[in-house]
Formats: sequence, structure tokens, C-alpha cells
Amino acid sequence: MLLLSCLSVMAQHTLRLQLKDAETKEALVGAAVRVESTGQGAASDAEGIVTLTDVPAGDQVLIFSYVGYETERATFHFPHEEEQPVEFLLEPDEEMLDEVVVVSVRGTRTIQNVPTRVEFISGEELDEKGSMKPGDIRMLLNESTGIITQQTSAISGNASIRIQGLDGRYTQILKDGFPVFAGAASGLGLLQTPPLDLKQVEIIKGASSTLYGGGAIAGLVNLISKEPEEERDWGIHLNGTTGKGLDVSTFFGQRFDRVGTTVFAAYNRNWAYDPSDTGFTAIPKFDRFTLNPRLFLYFNDRTEMSLGLNSMLENRLGGDIRYVQGHGDSEHCYFERNKTQRHSAQLVVKHRPTDDRAWNLKSSLTYFTREISIPDYTFDGTQVSSFTELNHVRTLDSSEWVGGLNLWTEHFEEQPQTDFPLRDYNQLTLGAFVQNDWTVCPWLNLETGLRADYVHHYGWAILPRVSALFRLTDNLTSRVGGGMGYKAPTIFTEDSERIQFQGVMPISDSANKLERSYGANADFNYTTTFADDRLRFSLNQLFFYTYLSHPLLLEAVDEGCYAFFNTGKTTSKGCETNVKLGYADFNLYLGYTYTDMRTDAFGTLRKNLLTPKHRLNSVLMYEVEDKWKVGLEAYYFSRQRLNDGLMGQSYVVCGCMIEKIWERFSIYANFENFTDRRQTRFDTIYTGSVSNPVFRDIYAPLDGFIMNAGIKIRL
Repeated sequence: MLLLSCLSVMAQHTLRLQLKDAETKEALVGAAVRVESTGQGAASDAEGIVTLTDVPAGDQVLIFSYVGYETERATFHFPHEEEQPVEFLLEPDEEMLDEVVVVSVRGTRTIQNVPTRVEFISGEELDEKGSMKPGDIRMLLNESTGIITQQTSAISGNASIRIQGLDGRYTQILKDGFPVFAGAASGLGLLQTPPLDLKQVEIIKGASSTLYGGGAIAGLVNLISKEPEEERDWGIHLNGTTGKGLDVSTFFGQRFDRVGTTVFAAYNRNWAYDPSDTGFTAIPKFDRFTLNPRLFLYFNDRTEMSLGLNSMLENRLGGDIRYVQGHGDSEHCYFERNKTQRHSAQLVVKHRPTDDRAWNLKSSLTYFTREISIPDYTFDGTQVSSFTELNHVRTLDSSEWVGGLNLWTEHFEEQPQTDFPLRDYNQLTLGAFVQNDWTVCPWLNLETGLRADYVHHYGWAILPRVSALFRLTDNLTSRVGGGMGYKAPTIFTEDSERIQFQGVMPISDSANKLERSYGANADFNYTTTFADDRLRFSLNQLFFYTYLSHPLLLEAVDEGCYAFFNTGKTTSKGCETNVKLGYADFNLYLGYTYTDMRTDAFGTLRKNLLTPKHRLNSVLMYEVEDKWKVGLEAYYFSRQRLNDGLMGQSYVVCGCMIEKIWERFSIYANFENFTDRRQTRFDTIYTGSVSNPVFRDIYAPLDGFIMNAGIKIRL
């Protein structure tokens, strides 16, 4: 036994490799190599050298992996005779390399070098969330730490996004950098945006008005569309749910030399669904059509142009289930109908006169109309908005400058229904901004910015901003930043959305004013590996604070009549913790959010209104590349304070998903909220009678357990 043991020890061998980029031949630092049979591995050093020790004799398969590069497999025979390091080249993964370049900070830096804290949701994650909710992006955002989607209608599902406890109007949602979901379009924007044509989503939490103007007090969400590649991208997604839903969508994209195109089309339908037998729709009946064609022209290597059209039509009907199903009577007669249309055109021109300079011109025109009908009341309005920006980027060896001008217009016109004052308004904002990203030294990147906006009727808003990236060690980095923000007043808030704008007085240019804010955040990011690099670990800890002066609040001034006042203050502070553990094909994600949000106004202090103070996220994923995806998730929400002064109950939502992948198609099944947690199980959703209900705040799911399944076809 001793002799056999000695022979076994002698049969363990060593191999030295040098890992390089196949195109640039530069050494790759931190690339991982793993022996498939034993699981042992190591990472490359500053010179790209990796040393494997104690490798068993014979033919061994090595697996090479690195962020932004193709995962490769190669067979080596042991013992290996060469003493010098063996050069091994990794091929860049063009799709992944594109994803790690963020565009929301306006420069050309990769996410590792940007001082601004940007949360990045890749195309692969979008594909996973698309299997769970292919009709909209609400679930995608709601499952991120520090973000919740607040449902503003119990029967129609209207919802807005909240970042770090602040109302939805303080978050700016962009599509390819264009504010197409602002103003009147904000109440339904999340529900009308399917994820299939998105390449990535970028989230910046905290004051971001310096980057994109008013409305980004809590942060911004930028939805980045796919662009055509030389390899054809053509997919079809079919999905059905036990909640009586059907989703059909397709995306095509390809570049043909000097011309490229992408086309996204979707049809989403749901029949009225009431799993709790409350008599009201938990999921309304709706039909939605979406068509987004884009044309790309590549004039030469330095000049390109794109022209896009986005169209969406939806008819949404919620209310008494018997009425919605066509069996209403004098008692079962309550309903809420939303008819919406959104049509938007975007033009983007990019020109690089030299390698270190770039000019970018972008312009959009958006037409949005919405009609809300309930018994004895109708709100009908049309919004026409435009956005134009010209910016210049200058990239130097150690710094990058971005400067530009933008013009934003918004015109809203209401169709008169009664003698109540119309809520028409015009907003015009002219802005100028400059931003500098400076690599001060190897361990410090500094980003500074300044914006000056002139808002018609409300005057000037001067918005400075600063962010810093500290590389404390090879494994530890920190980002610290802060800035100022503002929001121009409109009637389109969560409070007015809940009452369908009924009895809401128009904004007064003389009485109302800009909401102004300042905020700061700091985070620490630590990554390392254990057990011979087989166990991957990362930790991100964020602290945030936002102060909002004289927020715009809705207050009853008479029976059935409400007006907006700028009064008091709002503060939001807390922290977010994100942990990721990886071993082989398993990844565990853990998240915790602590939010302390307070509004002091009208002589009343309200804490954590419709915001859980504590929230836990946990997701376990098992993924075999191009073969299997299996996920299990659980989310805990602590108690929330409601507008009626009562406290909602805490609850846990669990889900699981499985997907089998082949080369040309995949099939999946998703079991959402399989513990069937519903607000109607532990609380009420309305008071009053069935024919004249008064709906309470919605803070927990209404649809309960939903199973959906589908097929993704790649042509």
C-alpha cells in the first residue's frame, strides 16, 4: 500500500501556461484554468502565467474561462515535457465584450473603469427573466435590490418603479437614451415594454440629473436595444400562462455590409383572471400590439446613422369580473378601462472625425394618448414630446471629456369631459452639460460633471456631480459619488394615478415650483476565490442617502377635489448588500435592502410609506452552458405602511424555473409564487360595495401562483 501510494504521488505533475488574447497577444490577468476530471484550478498572474500542480498522469481536459472571452477546452498529456510556459490563446467573445461597455455614463469607458456605480443586466439575464415574464420588464426590475415596482391600480395592474423608496416620478426610464416614458406615459410604461429586443439594461441609483436632466433624482434605468450584427439573430418566443395569458414575440436583426436592420414585433393578450374570487380582476383583460423596426446605415468606418420607429397599442379592461366577461348588471358594473397608444421616432447620427473624437446627434418625437374610463368619469389626454441632443466626446490617454446641449419639450392637452379645469401644460427645458473622466493615478479614477438647465416657468437648475473610483487592492474597489437633482411639477404622480386623476386640480406655475434634491452614495466591492479557485465569491456593499426639499404632494382641499403643494421634506437613507457565490455550474445570489424613507409635510411625519424597510433576495442558479438552466428564488418583504394609516403584512414569494436548451430551440417552465402568496389571503383590497368600491393600496401580489411555459426558437 505504501509503494502504491508513492507511485500515486509520483504520478502527479505540473504544467505552466501563459494565457493571452488571441487578437492582441496581450497577457490576460485573472483568467481561470480548471482540470475537468479533478475540479482543481488556478488563475493567471500579472503576466498571464498560471501554474497547475498535482495533475494526474494521462490525457487531461483543461477548461479555460475569462470574462469577455469564449470558454475553451483543450486536452494536454501529463507528464508534460516542456519546462517553458505553454502559450494558450483565448478568443474574445464579441457579444460579451460589447455588454461590458456601458453607455449610460455617456463616455466610452468599460464598466470596470467607470467611477459612477452602474448596475448592469446582461442579455443572458434578460433572456432568463424573459422566460419568467416575457410580456413586460416589471419582474426584471422588481427582483433587483433597492428597487420595487409599486402597483397603483388594484384592478388594472398599472405600476411604477421605486428606487430606494422614492416615488416613481423621481426615476427616469430611458429607451436607448431617449425619455419616451415620461409624463403621462409613466403609469403604464413598465407594463408595455417586452424584453426580447433588449441587449442590456443599465441602472444608476442616486442623483443622475447631471447626466440626463430633470427627473433622475432617485436614479435612472436605461433600456438598450439590440443592434444588427453580421451573424443573423432571428428568434421567436411563444409563451402561455395559467393566469390566462398568451405572449407571441419575434426579433430579427442582421447587418448587410453598409445596411442593417432590426425588427421586433409582439402580441400580448390576457383574459380576465380572478384567482381569489374577490369578484375583481387580479389580472385585467388586455390586448397589446408592439412593433419596433430600426434601420441602420453605415456610410463608412467613421459615420453611421440609425432611424427607429416604436409603436404600441393597448386596450386594457379591469374591474368587476362579471362585467369584464360581458355579464354585468346593475350591481356588477364597476370597471376601469385604459386605452393607450404610443408612437415614437428616433434618429441617431454618429461621426468620428478622428480616433479620439466623436460627435453624436440624437433626436426623438413621441406621441402618446391615454383614455381612462371608470363609471361616471373619463380622463382623456394626449402628450406630444420631443428630445434633441448634440454631444461631443474627446478621448485622451488619461482622461475623457463629454460636452453637449439638449432641448426637451412636452405638451399635454386634455379633452374636455366636464366643466372641471383642464390640466393642459407646456414644458420646455434647454440644457447644457460637461463631464470629465480622469485617471488620476492607477488607483484613482475621478468623474466630475456640471449641468445647467433652464426650465420654462420655473427658472434655472444648476446640477454639479462628482464620483470617484478607488482601487484599494487587486480584490477591493470602492466608488463614492454624489450630486444634485430636480423635478419639474406635473399632475402625473402615483397619488393622482391611484384616483385616475379624478378631481386633481391643474399645476399652477405661480404656486408650484421645482422639486430639488441632493444625494450621495458609497459602495465597496470585494471579489476573491477560495479552494484553489473553485469557489468564487464577491460582495458589494452600498450606502445611500437622498434629501428632497419641498416635494410635490397631493392634498385634499375640498370634497372630491385635490391640489398639489410643494411642502415639507423627504429623506431616504439605507444600504444594499449583494453577495454572489459560485462553484462549478452553481451560482448563489443573496441580496438585502434596508430602506428608511420619511416624508415630513402638512404637520405629519410618514415613515416608509409603501416601502418595505427590510427586503431579502435569494436566487440559486444551476447552469450548464447551452444545455440547462435551473433556478430557485425567494424574496422576503417586511411590513409596509399604507396611505390609510394601517400596516400591511410581511410576506415571502418563491419561484422556480427550468429550461432545456438545444442548438435551435429551447423549452422552459416557470412556477412563479408557487406558495400562492396573495394580498387577498391576509388582507383586503377594497372597502365599500361591489358596485362602488374604494380600493386600498396594493403592496403584495394579487395573482398568486402562476405557471407559465413556452418555447424559444432560434432560426
